[in-house]
Amino acid sequence: MWTSLFKALCTAPASINFAELYSARQTRIVEGQENPLSIIHFGKLYEVQKYRCFSDHMWDGFWFVGNQKRWEALPEDLREIVSRNVDIAATEQRAEIERLNGTLQGELEAKGMVFNNADKAAFRTALVEAKYYAEWRDKFGPQAWSTLQKYSGALG
Repeated sequence: MWTSLFKALCTAPASINFAELYSARQTRIVEGQENPLSIIHFGKLYEVQKYRCFSDHMWDGFWFVGNQKRWEALPEDLREIVSRNVDIAATEQRAEIERLNGTLQGELEAKGMVFNNADKAAFRTALVEAKYYAEWRDKFGPQAWSTLQKYSGALG
């Protein structure tokens, strides 16, 4: 999905293992990368990139995935305990990322990064014209697409 997004924006995306991202940026094997401020900060990517653009082109959460058959084999009280604690951890993680997003821009600017904002309407127009939304609407199906648009607004 990420690769097709950047292809739709007329770029040449490359998937790089995060362990190799710093050196790929340093040697200009890749000219850019897309990660949130916390990853740029903790990965010290500010040392090898000067610019950061806010585009809101994607949101990606952490997924808690398991085997449904095994999950359903657990007693209900254990499933409730696990579910409750996963929800708590997810909520705390999101709050921490929000806190970091509120503080890291200033820290990264102090290290020399320059920030700007993308024209989000132009992004969406390009994605509509490239039929990106139509492709993923067909792949996800109407129910998932409807849920997405409940939070994102109308897409394509």
